[in-house]
Amino acid sequence: MGLVHNANAAVARSIVGRYFRLEGSGHPKERKGSYFFTELRAGMATFFAMAYIISVNASIVSDTGGTCVCPGIESDRFCNNDQQYLLCVQEVKRDLVTATAAISALTSFCMGLFANMPIALAPGMGLNAYFAYTVVGFHGDGMVPYRVALTAVFVEGFVFVGLTILGVRQWLARAIPSSIKLATGVGIGLYLTIIGLAYSAGIGLITGAQSTPLELAGCVPSLQVDGVCPGGAKMRNPTMWIGIFCGGFLTVMLMMYRIKGAIIFGILLVSIISWPRSTNVTYFPHTELGDANFDFFKKVVTFHPIQRILAVQEWNIHEYAGQWGLAFITFLYVDILDCTGTLYSMARFSGAIDERTQDFENSSIAYSVDALGISIGSLMGCPPVTAFIESGAGISEGGKTGLTAMFAGLGFFISIFFAPIFASIPPWATGCTLIIVGSLMAQSAKDINWRYMGDAIPAFLTIAIMPFTYSIAYGLIAGICSYIFINTLVFLIEKASGGRIVPPNKDEKEHWTWRIPGGLLPPWMQRLTGGKKDFWKANPESEGVTEPQSGDSSSHNVPEKEFVTDKQPEKVA
Repeated sequence: MGLVHNANAAVARSIVGRYFRLEGSGHPKERKGSYFFTELRAGMATFFAMAYIISVNASIVSDTGGTCVCPGIESDRFCNNDQQYLLCVQEVKRDLVTATAAISALTSFCMGLFANMPIALAPGMGLNAYFAYTVVGFHGDGMVPYRVALTAVFVEGFVFVGLTILGVRQWLARAIPSSIKLATGVGIGLYLTIIGLAYSAGIGLITGAQSTPLELAGCVPSLQVDGVCPGGAKMRNPTMWIGIFCGGFLTVMLMMYRIKGAIIFGILLVSIISWPRSTNVTYFPHTELGDANFDFFKKVVTFHPIQRILAVQEWNIHEYAGQWGLAFITFLYVDILDCTGTLYSMARFSGAIDERTQDFENSSIAYSVDALGISIGSLMGCPPVTAFIESGAGISEGGKTGLTAMFAGLGFFISIFFAPIFASIPPWATGCTLIIVGSLMAQSAKDINWRYMGDAIPAFLTIAIMPFTYSIAYGLIAGICSYIFINTLVFLIEKASGGRIVPPNKDEKEHWTWRIPGGLLPPWMQRLTGGKKDFWKANPESEGVTEPQSGDSSSHNVPEKEFVTDKQPEKVA
């Protein structure tokens, strides 16, 4: 213990300690309770809490088919039986394993190094599902081809840089009604749940039907007739049950007892059970596709270069102008909610929020790292990168500085060289992970204002439309449009009646105003317009941050994305 204390003290007194403001560094704004080895442990906790994104993102995005071309004959529209196409898709999945780990390593490391925030980044859950199943579609059956969708993501990143410089991202995220923002996370959680229950990236418990929108499944895929399981074959698929018990219930039990890395443990357990050949649950059956997968798996440690999806943007988009525009706007809007909300939530959880400006130190740098990461990630073939709520796992371990994010980034970097392992994780190993993540995101529903229908109905529509239409975009549109229509109508009736006709419980409506504390302009621009010559330096009176209250960092998982509230994220009991 004394050796660790001495080592922490030595690092704190070094240039590293002063740069990251570790306790004992002598920096006037040192972060109390921050120690080098605590940051190391926090970084590893963050990595293990979010390492599932490597396999899950690759599994989801590879469902688009990437740059593979599906002939789409009448008897096999989605090329589910075309071995050459499926081999190509497997190659895309391996590329995505490398790409996901690489962009997560780069952006997390840069977030820690330049913004000094304990927040890790990776391709966002929900955003990748929208990218894969709505924009590009299963095996390319969506609005635009994979190459065109990556172009939209690339442009979005640079638009974000401009919005960050002008401070618009911060203002927009704070200006949207609270219930809509909370409902967005819940809707995305249910969206992920449906994906986790289906076959392509899940356990195969449900499937599409003819007389009803969905139907109970759980049969071996080869027994399906027109995508539907015969009555006697339902719930007979052994891989589904392995996923439910080993990837689902076991993971939940580990999480309940606060076992670090519970999610990654569940995924690895199911994967290990599925790797031996000649079993009923093998991921490597004796087929052409199974043999190819197994040959790659046997390499174990190797560097798999990105071959099929590197810098494949298609700039000639005139044929898809309308669809491209819709995808671009939706990526822009959803990512504003997703990343900005998470950054504010994690900044508050780590005690870095300036209560006077409702901003956090180096916010412009943090948003710029995220924005540039989006564009760089698209060059690697990935959907938008965003801050991860799982960063709360590291913060709860005591992470307070950028060293936490940098150590998490190093964990992702090491994982690049284990691509054969991560590319061989079957969908039934990650399906229950999606369901669990969906349940964590859905917990924010309790904070929605259900008392006043002007807030409750738009929030409910946002939640319901997302999974039922398989589209995050439609859910957001439904929620915002209904909010505007209902509350504008109430306002007009009140004005027309001279204030006599109002809903009886209107006093329970959530307060909303476009005049957000801290103003529209970012702090550096406010200093510039105020005549401060060294406008890039913060005013001393605005640099104070509040320390987290005692006991606020005891949670392993922060279950909800809070969007600029006056309270800290609630903890898992």
